[in-house]
Amino acid sequence: MSIAAEANISDLLQRPTATLERLKGRASRLLLHRRDGEDLVVTTASRYEQEREVLAAAVKMFRFLVRTDLETAADLMLEVFPWVQFLPPADGRAFVSEFVSVLHASEDLDNLTPVWQLVVEWKHTAEVFADPELLDVLRSEGEDLGPVPEPVVD
Repeated sequence: MSIAAEANISDLLQRPTATLERLKGRASRLLLHRRDGEDLVVTTASRYEQEREVLAAAVKMFRFLVRTDLETAADLMLEVFPWVQFLPPADGRAFVSEFVSVLHASEDLDNLTPVWQLVVEWKHTAEVFADPELLDVLRSEGEDLGPVPEPVVD
């Protein structure tokens, strides 16, 4: 995400009109720095709607591509997520399918957090497959340490 304008949140509070004027030029977003928390990003409602429409179109195109040409879709995923090459072929296909499904549902909810979480989880899976020693440890039969006691509830 390219943010062309930045300001402190105190600038917005003290000079709101001048601070928000920065959104009228090339800047599509305004990054507001805060001392007491995570930075905020401000954009206009029209730009937000434009981005939603573009995202919705991209999701539809990708879903169509997966349905009509899975091989090209898989190549695309390798380009975007190079770590997919470490997944077994069946898991790579499962990732593509799950990604498309979660992306479609998340776009409909206007919440892309589940997509981010899915990518993080599959990337960690690829990291395991990329490390033969770790993969052997996780696939090995561990020794049984006996029954697990019931937790004590106070």
